[in-house]
Amino acid sequence: MKKRTIEDIDVKDKKVLLRVDFNVPLDDKQKVTDDTRIVKALPTINYLMDQGAKLILVSHLGRPKGEPSDQFSLRPVVEVLEKNLDKNVAFSPTVLDPVAQSAIECLKAGECILLENIRFYPEEEQNDPQFAKKLASLADVFVNDAFGTAHRAHASTTGVAKYFNDAACGFLIQKELEFLGAMAENPEHPFCAIVGGAKVKDKIKVISRLLDKADDILIGGGMAYTFLKVKGHQIGNSILDDEHLDLVKELYQQAADQNKNIHTPVDHIVANEFNNDAKIKSVDIDIPDGFMGMDIGPKSIENFLSIIEKSKTVLWNGPMGVFEMSNFQNGTFKVAEGMANNPNTTVVGGGDSVAAVNQSQKASKMSHVSTGGGASLEFLEGKILPGIDALSEK
Repeated sequence: MKKRTIEDIDVKDKKVLLRVDFNVPLDDKQKVTDDTRIVKALPTINYLMDQGAKLILVSHLGRPKGEPSDQFSLRPVVEVLEKNLDKNVAFSPTVLDPVAQSAIECLKAGECILLENIRFYPEEEQNDPQFAKKLASLADVFVNDAFGTAHRAHASTTGVAKYFNDAACGFLIQKELEFLGAMAENPEHPFCAIVGGAKVKDKIKVISRLLDKADDILIGGGMAYTFLKVKGHQIGNSILDDEHLDLVKELYQQAADQNKNIHTPVDHIVANEFNNDAKIKSVDIDIPDGFMGMDIGPKSIENFLSIIEKSKTVLWNGPMGVFEMSNFQNGTFKVAEGMANNPNTTVVGGGDSVAAVNQSQKASKMSHVSTGGGASLEFLEGKILPGIDALSEK
């Protein structure tokens, strides 16, 4: 950790602008349906309030396209946040006008206010310097704890940091950097990376990067059929990324050159259409015409679990099949179970994998569950995340 953390700075009686990720799902009655992101921010919020900070929370929610919208208001978050903190939380329906400024000036040490959705302002995603400067004028200290947006150079994540002497990360970003950084730089071996999901192009760079560090790469999900096609297998009507076949060939060559192993499914659960109630059967490695792969089969699960079991480090990003359909979730849930049973370092790298470990009730058994989908991938690819880069060095 080369970046300053909240434990490196004095926040007593200071106004602290805290960028959080409260981009939570809401139902049609504007009720929060999953408070995971709110709960993940609590250690940082509680610490700063306990240290006597006057806390100003800034977040986005959804994609309101730079205009105010009741559909994307952060107001429903207040009730959930108050319940989790067991403290009152003020809410400002604006960010920079005199009403918001007056409410902030009324804050006492240990109190907290949540500002309305920062993406109601087009200047946020434009990373407008004047907007960032006005945002910075609200506080004495800046803390970023929104890892899920750290790969975006926006005003409230990147632009604002340059106007503070103290720009630190919260506990959540600190934990993300420690676990994902260890994966990217110096993992304990054997190191197994499990990569799933539908599209090869989304994961090609991270697989290439992981081949430099991992001993075994396990490929599942829709992308596996492109790998199998390259190896000359029949994939029936399964999803195929035919634009990236050459890149997959290059990955196989890279693995051979580095004496690494890319493991693909040896059997499948297939269906005659993309539907939970479709005709379903189990087949070996070749998929017949008229059927599409929907999940990895029992032999593949056994192979994958044997590799997971012997690994000292396991990283997982992307489901093994169409896990949102009950008939095709077995492979994904078995992988979650295998990781939960591994007593060593197990990290779930964001995206649909997080939903899978939550659904399978295995999240608490993992060493770390990342809150950043795109940010996790870009970090593991070796990209510089602007929201992290902008923070002060120790």
